[in-house]
Amino acid sequence: MKFKRFSLFAIFVVLSYLCSAQEQVLYKEVDSIRLYMEVYTPEGLKSEDKAPAMVFFFGGGWKGGTRAHFEHHAKYFSKRGMVCFLVDYRTSSQNNTTPFESLKDAKSAIRFVKSNASRFHVDSLAVIASGGSAGGHLAAATALIEDYNEESDDIAISSVPDALVLFNPVIDNGPGGYGYERIGAAYKEFSPLHNLEKGVPPTILFLGTKDALIPVETAEYYKTVMEKVGSRCDLHLYEDKGHGFFNYDKFEMYKATVTAADEFLVSLGYLEEEPVVKIE
Repeated sequence: MKFKRFSLFAIFVVLSYLCSAQEQVLYKEVDSIRLYMEVYTPEGLKSEDKAPAMVFFFGGGWKGGTRAHFEHHAKYFSKRGMVCFLVDYRTSSQNNTTPFESLKDAKSAIRFVKSNASRFHVDSLAVIASGGSAGGHLAAATALIEDYNEESDDIAISSVPDALVLFNPVIDNGPGGYGYERIGAAYKEFSPLHNLEKGVPPTILFLGTKDALIPVETAEYYKTVMEKVGSRCDLHLYEDKGHGFFNYDKFEMYKATVTAADEFLVSLGYLEEEPVVKIE
């Protein structure tokens, strides 16, 4: 695929004048709990079109949070031509559940998107999972963890996405890693770092060097192991930035990380570069 050179800053400006369709859909019912996802559909997407999908999981330590966490990301990437999904999942504060239920929901969400690809005009072979912090764990775990499938899921439908966009993700749940006190010995079947093997989807990972929860050394080791198993891992480190540095309220870092994520998806062929459009 041949691309034109472009300015992502210009695209930010242009896209602010465009809009995307939004709807809320029920994707799962479990134990009387109804879980929804918000869908952002690109403007002008035709019934015969098949667009790449991007599925976002919010952060919050599997304890809390809302799907609005990645609302601005979803709006941006939907305007770039992707169908974007903001996903609810069970958390301890809302549902008195464990991180294991959170992962079950994340895997259910990927399967729902794939099984409803025609409904959402999605290319089921171009599904990108994304998330921040514990949501980053969930995104990575949909690709790496075989266990923790909901009994009601059709496991013939793979929960493995085609690429991962991870914002200061929880990738190590082992001793000394995040959440070990809740995960315990199950970390061997739950921790992304401990389940890297051949075939891991290409990944981009963003981390601040002053993140108090995710050590730089952990991310660097993750990249090393990814490359050893033959998978691509682009690690972007941001000097003196802490946890959550990429959020929209820190706009310059939001813009920098979204720009890098966009370029990563272009390099994989999921997005096309856009010409510079002058706003009069």
